[in-house]
Amino acid sequence: MPKLFTKSNTGSAKFRKDFSAWMIMLPSIILFAFFVWEPLLESVRLSLYTAQGIRLREFVGLENYFTVFQHPSFMPAIRNTFVYIFWSLILGFWIPILLACLVSETVHLKGFFRVGMYFPNIMPGLAAVLMYGFFFRPGPTGVLNIILEKIGVGPLLWLTNPHWTIPLIVVSMTWKSAGSTALIYMAGISSINPELYEAATIDGAKPFSRLIHIVLPSIFGLGKTMLIVQIIAVFQILYEPLVMTNGGPNNASISIMQLVYKYAFEAYNYPMGAALSVIICIILGLLTMLYFRVTRNNK
Repeated sequence: MPKLFTKSNTGSAKFRKDFSAWMIMLPSIILFAFFVWEPLLESVRLSLYTAQGIRLREFVGLENYFTVFQHPSFMPAIRNTFVYIFWSLILGFWIPILLACLVSETVHLKGFFRVGMYFPNIMPGLAAVLMYGFFFRPGPTGVLNIILEKIGVGPLLWLTNPHWTIPLIVVSMTWKSAGSTALIYMAGISSINPELYEAATIDGAKPFSRLIHIVLPSIFGLGKTMLIVQIIAVFQILYEPLVMTNGGPNNASISIMQLVYKYAFEAYNYPMGAALSVIICIILGLLTMLYFRVTRNNK
């Protein structure tokens, strides 16, 4: 009897603990379901119909998906989106790590450099894009071309050059967001055991050796998380190419989310926009699963 009584009390205490935890999480679960799952399911339903405005008319099954695949801008948008991801990994992934390591090694004015890194994040995203649009504007009125003219270099075509458009857009994105990401890495670096640095210093390790053998292995797990977050964020790039180039020249910078925008808010074809949104969701899910499958055995 005492064992049964004790077991019953233990089960009751566990139930109360679980119930309290679920009650605490319930508001977040409701908000997540309302703002994420419900729109996602509604997008799936909308993609299977034709519509007049927002009113559903006729069930057409997967016809909207086939129409999306056959659209002449679909493949350029998919290709450009992966090019955005490539350049963001070349520029935007390593620069925050480098900034975090440099500031962490700084002895004096560390707070000043932290504020300086984070300062671009204070600027509204659209304002930053407009600023870089003026900076990289082709012709004699662009800020960069005005600067180059002072040293005898003629005006260049920057954003109208299809080979440079995406890298330049990624530069503006990196300038805007690298500081906040660097602060996250700095928080990870600050949790490293100081005894590791002391032992490395005693052994005569230089800053670069400490970076390779102590810092990078310690933030590897954080880096994996930030990598997949960055891929998901860049895959949904919209207003940068929309404002700076409007997808041009000749679809050289159009993104998959900009194509969704064109369907929904220029052509007012919401079922097609919903179908493309579902395709994006599927692609991101597959990329995430592939990424974690490849990296799950890495420490």
